Amino acid sequence: MRKSVILIALIALMVMPFSVFAEGQKDDGKIVIGSNMYSFQDNFMNGVMKPAMEAYAAEKGVDIQIVDSEGQQAILNNQIDVYITKKVDVLAINLVDPASAQSVIDKAKKADIPLILFNKEGTKEAMASYDKVWYVGTDSAESGIIQGQMMVADWKANADWDKNGDGTVQYVMLKGEPGHPDAEARTRESVKAFTDAGIAVDQLALEADPNWSTQHGNDKMAAWLTSSFGKDIELVICNNDGMGFGAITAMKAAGVRLPIYSVDALAQALTHIADGELDGTVLNDGVNQGRATIDLAVNAAMGKNVVEGTSWVLTTDGSKAVRVAYVAVTPENYKDFQ
Repeated sequence: MRKSVILIALIALMVMPFSVFAEGQKDDGKIVIGSNMYSFQDNFMNGVMKPAMEAYAAEKGVDIQIVDSEGQQAILNNQIDVYITKKVDVLAINLVDPASAQSVIDKAKKADIPLILFNKEGTKEAMASYDKVWYVGTDSAESGIIQGQMMVADWKANADWDKNGDGTVQYVMLKGEPGHPDAEARTRESVKAFTDAGIAVDQLALEADPNWSTQHGNDKMAAWLTSSFGKDIELVICNNDGMGFGAITAMKAAGVRLPIYSVDALAQALTHIADGELDGTVLNDGVNQGRATIDLAVNAAMGKNVVEGTSWVLTTDGSKAVRVAYVAVTPENYKDFQ
């Protein structure tokens, strides 16, 4: 009798759906992605990438859980531990602090869970430490280069922008998060475009903001306009649209219109261009970054080549990355992106 019961139990186990036992998968067999945004307060991450990832995951029949890390790496670390305990199939992580990439990779490696980092990149050494980690993002320098090229072309075409006629660009910079690869590269490359073109520059002020926030842009621009150098400002460079929106609000409140450029090409930025309040932005293609993140995550969870069946291409420089291109958005072409 005992042997018969054991035999029946074994047969039942053999015929039960594999998805019941697949770690991380729900009873319906769907792949489960454990994900986060470094901060829901970020216009770009919460307004573009999060909905893009959720919509595309639903389209592909995948379950994704996205939590808010509230700008704190310690919170993200705990969230990853929870995902690991829940045995999700794959992690899609937006680092709070890029310097923490190695510790996050180590967590995934120890749990043997594939990991897709997006928007904030680890070092090549960190990426090389685990064979199941990849990155989705952009070439950080490219956005600064494109923004710089737009500004140089417009500066040359508008002689009246040089208010004091000294041939030097007096500018202020809203930088964004200190240490963030995008913030650092954009800060460097946008200004370098002027010097490469033989145009002298004079930085009047630079302010960093870990949250890339509209409020920060408003507060800093308002303070600059009333400062001792306020009347000398000839150009406003913003490393994202959110801070640019704040700067525009401050200028309108002060009755001032200065040349201003930003990055992201959010819907509101296109409206500001249409209204003649923003001179240019750079499309940070969050929709395709989100889609690429999901594509790589699904393939990784299934043990496939992460770009199999997609149009994405991995870099060959050791960064194990999919790079989504930036695009210049100007008063001449902004309607193409609405």
